[in-house]
Amino acid sequence: MASRRIVIDVLKGETVFPPPVWMMRQAGRYLPEYREVRRQAGSFLDLCYNPDLAVEVTLQPIRRFDFDAAILFSDILVVPHALGRELRFEEGRGPLMNPIQADEIPRLNDTTFHVNLSPVYETVRRLRSELPDKTTLLGFCGAPWTVATYMIAGHGTPDQAPARLFAYRHREAFEQLLTHLADCSADYLIRQIEAGADAVQIFDSWSGVLDEPCFKAFCVNPVARMVKRVRAKFPNVPIIGFPKGAGSLYDVYRRETGVTALGLDWSVPHSQARRLQKEGAVQGNLDPLRLVAGGRALEEGVDTILAALGQGPLVFNLGHGITPEAPIRNVEAMLARIRGASRP
Repeated sequence: MASRRIVIDVLKGETVFPPPVWMMRQAGRYLPEYREVRRQAGSFLDLCYNPDLAVEVTLQPIRRFDFDAAILFSDILVVPHALGRELRFEEGRGPLMNPIQADEIPRLNDTTFHVNLSPVYETVRRLRSELPDKTTLLGFCGAPWTVATYMIAGHGTPDQAPARLFAYRHREAFEQLLTHLADCSADYLIRQIEAGADAVQIFDSWSGVLDEPCFKAFCVNPVARMVKRVRAKFPNVPIIGFPKGAGSLYDVYRRETGVTALGLDWSVPHSQARRLQKEGAVQGNLDPLRLVAGGRALEEGVDTILAALGQGPLVFNLGHGITPEAPIRNVEAMLARIRGASRP
């Protein structure tokens, strides 16, 4: 008989205490074993597209910390890369692309999209066979708005002004881009589920830079389209939406996208988080810098979240990805405090 995958139970609305826990970017540079594999891989993209190495780095934090979920090791920008856009990663600069022009959007090449992503699907298949049966396997993708910001600017920017200006000046072309990304990304998630993912997460890392009308048009509507497309094929697979920085618009996002669970960044007040939790599971929302600081700051952060959200469906996580500076001993201390906590 299969072991219980408690992350799935919680995502579907069950309260479990102590709550299950995993961390965004849990396979990453804070781990020496990851840094060693990264050196072997050559480029970051080579690591993402090599199933042997991608499986290994995905499993590393599970072996070390026994997290309740493993998340596929990849990158949100493999989607535009699979659509034929140039992509490279430079040390100290991050991802770099050739900025897309409005007249190039109708010519995005999706004929070999799934062929180009076949190494990712192979990684998912192998992970499901190699992970402990109790461990939930999460697939993921970037949300159309966040992916589009990199395609338009060609790199990360502080406020995504290039994408916002593009959207204001070329609204029809921009919405065409979002629709295309939504459909391709939903199909990408469907293939991950077919390969063995138990649930999926949609990362909208730049939703917080938009005004309310643009948030609805560029964040909510494309994700709602994705959710509908995935649910048509897999109605019972949980979908986590993570609109980082959405603030008061988290409520709109939950209501109108139809996601199963809501990832919360660390700025979300716990009073708001409790209200959101009444509508379904929430995930989060420890400030990653508390994990870097350790000690009292970490203990207070963990205890406050457990006290505020531990009586409802909660997947404990950070409010964004773990940083390379986080000491391993602090991760161990965080897990010990969560797993040893008394019910609030």
